[in-house]
Amino acid sequence: MTNTDRLRVLFQSYGQSPWIDNLSRAHLQDGSLQHWKDRGIRGITSNPTIFQKAITGSDLYDDELRHSINRHQDAHSAYWDLVCTDIAAAADLFRDVYDESHGEDGFVSVEVSPSLAYDVEGTVAAAEALWLRLARANVMIKIPATNEGIEATRRVVALGINVNVTLIFGLDEYMRVLDAHISGLELLAQTDPERVSNLASVASFFISRVDTEIDTRLTGIGSVHALSLRGQGAVSQAKMAYDGFTTHCATERWRALLNIGARPQRPLWASTSTKNAAYPDTLYVDELIGPSSVNTLPEDTANAFSDHGRTQRTIDRNLEHAIGVWDGLEKAGIDRRDVASVLERQGVEAFQKSFTDLVSELELKARQII
Repeated sequence: MTNTDRLRVLFQSYGQSPWIDNLSRAHLQDGSLQHWKDRGIRGITSNPTIFQKAITGSDLYDDELRHSINRHQDAHSAYWDLVCTDIAAAADLFRDVYDESHGEDGFVSVEVSPSLAYDVEGTVAAAEALWLRLARANVMIKIPATNEGIEATRRVVALGINVNVTLIFGLDEYMRVLDAHISGLELLAQTDPERVSNLASVASFFISRVDTEIDTRLTGIGSVHALSLRGQGAVSQAKMAYDGFTTHCATERWRALLNIGARPQRPLWASTSTKNAAYPDTLYVDELIGPSSVNTLPEDTANAFSDHGRTQRTIDRNLEHAIGVWDGLEKAGIDRRDVASVLERQGVEAFQKSFTDLVSELELKARQII
């Protein structure tokens, strides 16, 4: 099997869409993104940390930064100029995937400012502004799954805007995200029913960070039972989340929307690079393959899967074992809700830091190049 086959077979044989978790102007200009697309990648995700690395690590943004600072006189506005240029170019590159898949794939995700993570009104306004500014049907606006972000998601979906709900670390949060999506669609159906069939959404369920946090706690507990559960929590929770997704899609409430053309909010497996060298480098791809789902892959993980990944349907295999592992974690002393809460807070803080640091670096860089 060739490298290209392994990425393509995810979609062709198993109905899972591989997206790439990286975006930079260099990748757009040197053909790297086109190369990923040619290999079977069907969409792109980005976040403030990705843009911090891209913008500060290259001089390709300098001319636009100079012009933007001259126009706006502030680095915050310049950040959005640089980001939106890259997002628009990537969306244009993947537009044919969007068209050929009838709006199923070809999406490029851009995140609202992480400073709005606990601000419902600010998130709704920012999402609408980004959507109107980019004016591309294959853009998704990323909103974090905080309490405020979940409410904002409901309202943004009701406006007919594609949403990628990010930073989901727990089953409870995921169920609330599914409910926010369906509630938003129901509102949209009342105001603009024709838009319902064109709307797309994904729910980004984070994987490797869950194992990192749980494994640390299991090691601290130190019992034989606790240690035996290491490396199993994240995949087990994802399998249970997928089971919740399929159950959700079978409800009468969802079927009523399906009858007017609504698309399900697909689960997206994020953070799928293994952080523990003792685990297989394709663990979080191999074990989470199944239809109506997305896996957004860091480049190293995509290359590893292309080289030696296992292509078989796994997401709904051994569900009873997954439930047993998840219950076993609680019996071992793991507070699963606290794990999700801690990881959500850390995720928000990490993106906020990347955003703040990048704006500060843009201010410094602007003084150097102007």
